[in-house]
Amino acid sequence: MSSQPGRPAERAYHQDYIARIRYENTMPPPPGAPKLLNIPIEGLNYYTSAAFASRMARQQPLNIEADAELGMPIDLVGMPGIFDGDESSIQAPLAIPPIHPKDKNLLRPLSELGKPKFSTGGHSFLRRTEYISSEAKARAEANAHAAKSASKSLSSKFMRRQTDASKEDPMNILRHTIKGFDLANPDDVYVGQDDSTHLRGAQPAPAEIEAWRRPRHPTKPDLSLIDSYPVKPDLDATTDQGAYIISKFSGNPTNSNNEHDIRMDVGLLNPIEKAPEDYDYEFYLLEDVESAKQMKRKYDCIDEGQGDESNPHSNKDGVPAFRYRHHRTYDVGRQANSIDQPYKEVALALHDPELDRRTGKGDAGERLSKGAYYYPIALKMQLKPRRNRNLANLGLQRKAVDEETERPDEIDLVLREPNEIEVERRTSHREELMPEAVAMNGA
Repeated sequence: MSSQPGRPAERAYHQDYIARIRYENTMPPPPGAPKLLNIPIEGLNYYTSAAFASRMARQQPLNIEADAELGMPIDLVGMPGIFDGDESSIQAPLAIPPIHPKDKNLLRPLSELGKPKFSTGGHSFLRRTEYISSEAKARAEANAHAAKSASKSLSSKFMRRQTDASKEDPMNILRHTIKGFDLANPDDVYVGQDDSTHLRGAQPAPAEIEAWRRPRHPTKPDLSLIDSYPVKPDLDATTDQGAYIISKFSGNPTNSNNEHDIRMDVGLLNPIEKAPEDYDYEFYLLEDVESAKQMKRKYDCIDEGQGDESNPHSNKDGVPAFRYRHHRTYDVGRQANSIDQPYKEVALALHDPELDRRTGKGDAGERLSKGAYYYPIALKMQLKPRRNRNLANLGLQRKAVDEETERPDEIDLVLREPNEIEVERRTSHREELMPEAVAMNGA
């Protein structure tokens, strides 16, 4: 019989486990001797469970006897004059006695106890580095400078608060606001008595009058003023909503890359509501450039021959109309809504009739005088073209196809005068800006 040789015995190696404490958290010793408790022996699972400590705390009663004086008896018999109404013996002295040198160590804050810490409070787990050391040094110097200057600024802040109290008065603020308009329009300064509808502005200083006559740039004194424009509202351009919408396309909507497509100036955006306050937009363009030129002549208020040319198309009722064809569907990307505060952001348009006459761009009979006209912006949005591939990935291609079958491929636009409801809406928005001008000119 053959026997297999035995496997040699494995050699044992002695290894030592070396542990080094990198982040030491030294805890203070307990205030009293530990209390030994008799606990049942029920196995390791009982001691290592999460409910062991809480169960132990409920089972052990508190050995505290609280008397009527909560362990601090107060005997007033030995206090001189306490029963005669003199309580000076139980009150703190007015002059604080000096602290004994041995007691100063007992009054140190908790942050100074234990070993010194080299890291900042917000980086307790980091080693001491040059960046953290310089940051801690700079913070300590800043705190010392702030504490040193705090006492010096208390009196000056108190005096400034007393002098600035009159400046914060609402009537004083309104008078200084009117002062700015008086400087800009010296012929319209109100000099009568104050009443419910008129208020005199504050008296401008000579330096303010000189600054208005010879304006200078606040940071670049070498610059000189070439021209100035008064800021005004364009009342005739007021819309039914009282504000405008700025829409920006993420890409070129048309195939014209070398020159501007005039059809974009009179394009149409038809909103399609998907959900409450969530819209997509169908973009429509005119068929040709000639139709776009005729459309722009309809909006030209100084073109005397704007009604001479007939519209190239007619709707089903035989009324002349401009025919728009569907171009593309757009989804809304980023948008900023300020409908509740339409004047939070405005668009400015500089207009100078004299400059237009010299350059041949205008006529002397234009409706607007020289000024910087502002137009409130209620909504700004970015339009992105809808991609069928993206819709297919989201499982919405079927829904998009249904929406495309419901949208109109063509729109016949008929221009007309505003009705009474539209005129009333525009008039209400104009009255918010200039009620006197609306009452003078009428609706």
